[in-house]
Amino acid sequence: MPITFPAPKGKLLIIGGHEQRGKGGSDSEQSSESILQRFVKELHQKHTVVVIPTASEIPEESAQDYVDVFTGFGVKQVEVLNVQSREQANSVEALEMLDRADGVMFTGGDQLRLTSLLGGTLLLERLTERYLREPFVIAGTSAGAAAMSTPMIYQGRNDAGFVKDEIHITTGLQLLRDVAIDTHFIARGRIVRMAQIIATNPGCIGLGLEEDTAVLVSKGKELEVIGNGIVVVLDGHECTNNNIAEIQPGEVFSIRDLRLHLLAKGQRFTLPGFASSKPPLEKPE
Repeated sequence: MPITFPAPKGKLLIIGGHEQRGKGGSDSEQSSESILQRFVKELHQKHTVVVIPTASEIPEESAQDYVDVFTGFGVKQVEVLNVQSREQANSVEALEMLDRADGVMFTGGDQLRLTSLLGGTLLLERLTERYLREPFVIAGTSAGAAAMSTPMIYQGRNDAGFVKDEIHITTGLQLLRDVAIDTHFIARGRIVRMAQIIATNPGCIGLGLEEDTAVLVSKGKELEVIGNGIVVVLDGHECTNNNIAEIQPGEVFSIRDLRLHLLAKGQRFTLPGFASSKPPLEKPE
């Protein structure tokens, strides 16, 4: 029998960066719903949102942008949890603020700051528990998005990736397992570096998000594309040849029969899983 796991009751909103901050999408679609409006819409209640700008080098400024946006969208209380030490991430004050929230927003910046400060802390434990057991919404943009997955890319040039060991990965916040997330995907030409991540473990799905584009993840595996760009899905489950383990660092890797999906607004995708019994790609509603 297939292995099954309880589906999370919360949702993830994973954003590719540079999302529209006002009402509406692109200049030609001002009447459409923006990604951040969708975040507010998905909240079980709209009492409190907590912004976590830990990844940013300018946390106060970065947080204030989202305070203004969410307040404008009708959230009653927007609080800032600017964690700058592991001691703070284990504090009673931080946990109480998180307990008041209906959802959280991770800003952009450096994803390694997020994992090094939050990994193994009571704050991350409580955040994960709420996501798994409650209708709690966790959003992240750019670095805040890249940190959500299990394998997390934290270093690698945009124009690199075809040489073994050019890309560095570590363990992310593990809210979405067996998925590697990369952002600013088309604008910065990151498809090859994602392919190397898949080559190291074809059981991992690569999820590349363009700017002003997001996926809303429900039940831990159901993806809906939101925004004005494209989402790239790389699937190596059926690859037939892969030389990453045979070559030396500095040599060019190869992988064959890597499946690629390009998904636009409104389309859905089911992440392959142990208990998945239907095709992963679904038609838009």
